[in-house]
Amino acid sequence: MDRFRQATAKRLRDSQTSAEAKLWQALRNRRLANWKFRRQHPIDRFVVDFVTIDGRLIIELDGASHSRPREIARDEERTRVLESLGYRVIRVFNIDVYENLEGVIDGILTDLRP
Repeated sequence: MDRFRQATAKRLRDSQTSAEAKLWQALRNRRLANWKFRRQHPIDRFVVDFVTIDGRLIIELDGASHSRPREIARDEERTRVLESLGYRVIRVFNIDVYENLEGVIDGILTDLRP
């Protein structure tokens, strides 16, 4: 991992959104079925929002800006690259974290089951 991605990841951790902070509280310290999650973690040329390396699952939080065609295309390419590395990628809208955190957690657990 190069210094640039490390610095970017640290900057993102230090300036997390409120949705990221809320989801992180549910995932950190193995709170979710003892799965170890990392936040703002560099993988390949990207810094992903959340990942469990053991579960090979990446969780990306999407706000309103991810509904524009340019961002949708960028997200699709990002997902293709990450999946080619053996990860599953799930996208969660910020509004779902705020209004249905339990449902988001249930969905993550479903994706982590073999």
